[in-house]
Amino acid sequence: MHVPVQAIDREIWRDGVASEGTRLIPEETPLALTYNGGTYAVMMGTPQNLEDFAVGFSLDEGVIKSVDDFKSLEVVRLDDGIELRMWLDEEKAARINERRRHIAGPTGCGICGIDSIAEAVRPAAVVPPGQTFTPEQIMTAMHSIAPLQSINVQTRAVHAAAFWSPSNGIVALREDVGRHNALDKLAGALARSRTEASGGLVLLTSRVSVEMAQKTAAIGAPVLVAVSAPTALAVRTAEAAGITLIAIARSDGFEVFTHQGRITARRAQEIIDVVA
Repeated sequence: MHVPVQAIDREIWRDGVASEGTRLIPEETPLALTYNGGTYAVMMGTPQNLEDFAVGFSLDEGVIKSVDDFKSLEVVRLDDGIELRMWLDEEKAARINERRRHIAGPTGCGICGIDSIAEAVRPAAVVPPGQTFTPEQIMTAMHSIAPLQSINVQTRAVHAAAFWSPSNGIVALREDVGRHNALDKLAGALARSRTEASGGLVLLTSRVSVEMAQKTAAIGAPVLVAVSAPTALAVRTAEAAGITLIAIARSDGFEVFTHQGRITARRAQEIIDVVA
């Protein structure tokens, strides 16, 4: 099935008593990413916002440098999955053949099929300094996510990745059963809308692994905020990439692990106004 949510019959036991009913749960579908007719990877994911996923995955993998690199992109729904057919010029396609992945990735696999340690821990892009943010802005951004998670409101079983800016609030939010997929979808949504990421925050409802830091760097966002803890490698990667990594962002606050200078008690303009 290619809808993002399914109503499934089940038996319910509560306090030793059985009853029947249905529950809404997220769908999980094989998603094949192909370039010029050759399969690069097969991921398990939520069948929604698939054009965004194809673009974001391609950007985060370094397959393309811009959404303009695509000659065409087609979502083909098959009986047993969905194929994301992408066509590039021959030079770019030839480079892909040199690093094509051969292993199917389970739900949300970030680096499945990578066949060398060097590729798995490749250096992330370096993010420019960017602007500063207040603690109040961080909290406002994170509190904005939950009401917009339409699939999670129904199922309580998917991850979200969102982009927030001081002037526009939540600019884009994408959901998926896989946290890496959700961030890829967000990257694609921002690229397709030509959104400049240097002035905002990437928000995650998951923990932060190294791939999440790498993908945020590829997006070009200066700050990554997550509800759960980071791994040590994610912290080192964010530090090297110039990203402010904020984690364990809950209702009572958050913890800043790298580049703390971007988080200030007051915004620069407020300080200027006070001095003036």
